[in-house]
Amino acid sequence: MYDQSEQSLSMSRKLQDTSLQRNFLGWQDQLEIWSVNPWRRYSLLLIILLSFFFLGTSVGTINGVLALMDPVGAFLAVVILELMVRVRRNWPLENRKSILLSILDVARIGFLYGLLMEGFKLL
Repeated sequence: MYDQSEQSLSMSRKLQDTSLQRNFLGWQDQLEIWSVNPWRRYSLLLIILLSFFFLGTSVGTINGVLALMDPVGAFLAVVILELMVRVRRNWPLENRKSILLSILDVARIGFLYGLLMEGFKLL
């Protein structure tokens, strides 16, 4: 004989397949299909590169203007870059040609390049 709590626990383990869940979990596949076209793929990667370049220069500019948050800004920049490297290193081997991996790499390059360019302006 089942206890009421065991029965409710076993029923709650099976999640309902909703439209929101299908759309949220399927966005990676949809992005892969959308980016099969090389022009779309390169334009998306260029937009990501320039966006993160802007973010990197913004971090450097804000820290340069305020001159109060230099150690904190440097720490945050290192943490962001280190997290990106660790995510990249732990990426599954079967998905090495994924658009998400390319986006991560390009974002990291853009952010670092923005920080470097801002540093060269200060020399």
